[in-house]
Amino acid sequence: MSDSLLEIPGYRVHGQLGKGGMAEVFLATQESLHRKVAIKVLLSAEDEAFSQRFIKEAHIVASLSHPSIITIYDIDRLADGRYYLAMEFFPGGDLARHKGELFAPERALEIIRQIASGLAVVHDKGLVHRDVKPANILFRDDGSAVLTDFGVAKDLDIDSELTHFGVAVGSPAYSSPEQAQCQALDARSDIYSLGVILLEMLTGANPYRGGNYTQTVMNHVQMSAPTLPDALAAFQGVVSRMLAKAADERFGDCRALLAALDEIELSDLDETQIRPALPLAKPIAPPAPVAKGAASRRSAMPILAGLSVLVLLATLTFSWLYLRERAQIDDLLAQAEQRFASGQLVEPAQDSAEFFFKQILLLDDDNDEALAGLQRITDTRIAGFLALGEQRLAEGQLLQPEQDSADFYYRQALALDANHAGALEGLQRVLDARVAQALERAEQSIADKRLLLPEEDSAVYYYRQVLGWVPGQEQAQAGLQRVAMLYRDLANAAYRRTDFPAALAMIERGLEAQPDNAELLKMRGEHQQLLSSARATRARSEATQESAAKQQKNPIQRVWNNLFGQ
Repeated sequence: MSDSLLEIPGYRVHGQLGKGGMAEVFLATQESLHRKVAIKVLLSAEDEAFSQRFIKEAHIVASLSHPSIITIYDIDRLADGRYYLAMEFFPGGDLARHKGELFAPERALEIIRQIASGLAVVHDKGLVHRDVKPANILFRDDGSAVLTDFGVAKDLDIDSELTHFGVAVGSPAYSSPEQAQCQALDARSDIYSLGVILLEMLTGANPYRGGNYTQTVMNHVQMSAPTLPDALAAFQGVVSRMLAKAADERFGDCRALLAALDEIELSDLDETQIRPALPLAKPIAPPAPVAKGAASRRSAMPILAGLSVLVLLATLTFSWLYLRERAQIDDLLAQAEQRFASGQLVEPAQDSAEFFFKQILLLDDDNDEALAGLQRITDTRIAGFLALGEQRLAEGQLLQPEQDSADFYYRQALALDANHAGALEGLQRVLDARVAQALERAEQSIADKRLLLPEEDSAVYYYRQVLGWVPGQEQAQAGLQRVAMLYRDLANAAYRRTDFPAALAMIERGLEAQPDNAELLKMRGEHQQLLSSARATRARSEATQESAAKQQKNPIQRVWNNLFGQ
């Protein structure tokens, strides 16, 4: 069904926010309360099992009440049988949009606290979320974080049918070792996933993410929690415990985690920074009174000599500290350039060009070489994403596979530079290609006489799909008019055969393609008038026949009529 045709009683739909494999999400206004909402709609009503899982998600979330858990407003079905959820709308987007960014420690700690407090409520209900990842953490306008998407949440007292058959659920990059190995899960699995997110916010990278699914799973099972830079040492204990391979070594529940988070002293983070410092010189005792003249001048000489020595010591100390810091920076620069040359731009997380450039900025936050290096990394990554986008576009991989398509790579580039002209132009060409494909399929559907049916493989379907992407697109509008006129011709042919029901059916189908078609509206009106007139004529005829029949049955009336000519 086209976006523009989506109708939900009580809501005014504005447009699509996103689409997945089983559902799509729309932005709408709940008319009774004049508030913006997000409406999640199943793509099909045919999969009853998935529909029940969808309903279960709504019931799970509705049973939870916490500021950091998404609010469900309504659940119902569309006229075509598909279920939908109306829920809280988050204009701040999700955490996944900030992939690769370094968060201030205070902000990272605030987000983790909020999500952990929400998870505590989830776990108290005997549930485990099983898919804690950045895309499922949304932000309100005030910056507060909210946990969403309970589609794979599971009651801890019920064995998972997916795990039973050896199918891992959740997102591999954030899955716990036991989840990656399809073992039984509890609240500690969610704590592990939250630990990966905390690590990613603090360092700007997820060290467990491998080049493929298998490598990612093996990293979670085998790779120990990384050692944080000195500047983040205050987080080391909490991060290491959250990311422990054995669930028994992690925090037992989110309340224990919250208590540990409260003990982190952010003021300690500054103590690890390298700062030139000198001990204060001891105060110099005043000299004993002496006679004026030469004796006074001789007594001042030791003081001046002492001050000169202190100045010299201070200069030497500052110079030594500067040279030591400069040597550290030069070493980090050399390592950064080496990683850059070998293509290790952002991975591995703690052995990449980006990592070493950022280490330099911890020593010198205005270092031009480090800042220029980070910009080169960004430019190189963008160029790589654009090249992959062009390649997938040439291969016709516009949207699929979801993470290996032209659309995906152009959006990856925009995540690094939201106004990059090349990426924006690439997305426009992806859209143009999608429009061209849909218009071509519409033409083929007309040639195959699939004007209105099948519902998702007809000319009308493809034209409306284009109008959903590009409102007012001229070729699509002209195409719908063309379909309407074909149905007009079919209606006229039916009239010539005096097959009036078929004619009316063709008129109605034409109006389904283009509801405001003036010619078809006029034909339907004239048909209704003719139909009404025919019914009235038939009614009068039937009344006359009935009267004549009654007279034939009455012999006295018949004689009377014969005698008097009536």
